Amino acid sequence: MSRNALAPNAAETLNRLRADLRMGLPVVLCRGERAALVVAAEMLTAERLEAMRQIGGALELAITAHRAESLKARAYDGDLARVLAPANATLGWFHAVCDPSGDLSSPAQGPLHCLRDGASDLHRVGIALAKSAQLLPAVVMVTLPEGAAIAGSLGLSRADIALLAPELARALPFSPVATARLPMTASEAGRVHVFRPGDGSIEHYAIEIGTPPRDRPVLARLHSACFTGDVLGSLKCDCGPQLAAALDRMGAEGAGVLIYLNQEGRGIGLANKMRAYALQDQGFDTVEANHRLGFEDDERDFRIGASLLREMGFSGVRLLTNNPSKVRMLGDHGIEVVERVPLKVGQTAHNAAYLATKALKSGHML
Repeated sequence: MSRNALAPNAAETLNRLRADLRMGLPVVLCRGERAALVVAAEMLTAERLEAMRQIGGALELAITAHRAESLKARAYDGDLARVLAPANATLGWFHAVCDPSGDLSSPAQGPLHCLRDGASDLHRVGIALAKSAQLLPAVVMVTLPEGAAIAGSLGLSRADIALLAPELARALPFSPVATARLPMTASEAGRVHVFRPGDGSIEHYAIEIGTPPRDRPVLARLHSACFTGDVLGSLKCDCGPQLAAALDRMGAEGAGVLIYLNQEGRGIGLANKMRAYALQDQGFDTVEANHRLGFEDDERDFRIGASLLREMGFSGVRLLTNNPSKVRMLGDHGIEVVERVPLKVGQTAHNAAYLATKALKSGHML
């Protein structure tokens, strides 16, 4: 057997890098002769900060343009800012710049000096990696004077961004893993299908009601996981009622499919969603909170929904949604939406402002 067959491919390398960042381990990103040591800012420790200083180069903190705007820092690279860390910057300084939880009570020391010259490609991929690991989109970096050679001596994971960047952006193939009958309150004729992406990352599910024919548009919903709404009955959103109403509608019609996407908090993960909730308690709306954290309004990848529908044999849907971007996305990826079926349930005194923000800033048809 070829040794190359045992080595990780690009997708496997990507997952290894994600895991290392989540544990607080540095990784090495390189392009040609250039290389940098990269650590997720929120996972940085005092010990590793000192070790990075010993390398000898200037420490930089890469943050998104949204986070930079909230700090009144210059994003000279358009979508990101490269903040030069002061020589005496403490661990607390790095955490304060990347994490907005203390912005109002104890603003980060400034002004922040942002780099204008030089390449930002390694920084951009570093931020994308942190996002994909559901960490705050901010990374601490130091250029390696020896190039990537140090990676081997330290046992660190490394990757060439020329291979990594396309892997981060591509739509993953999915394969069915398991399926079983599941009688539910909404319908006794229920089945759950579990799908796993080709890179071995988080699985997504399809809940099938009845036996919908594959040659006609199916009543369908793309539902993003919401632990607080789906499980705890949160009154801050309408997710739980939407989930129940969608399944009830499918049960009443005798057929349907609900794609349950594990993309908590509009794709930023539960920890960051709770950070956003804390910011909302300070007076920011949903979109503003996401931006202060450094994220886009919505980080979900709805291509996954189209992929799972195709995998199940569907090419057309009657889509239960108030979100026109879902309609556009499915159409762009080969699933015809013949009808948008409104799903207006779950408004409470606690989520009225949240729903108004979805309508005003995200275009939801409420």
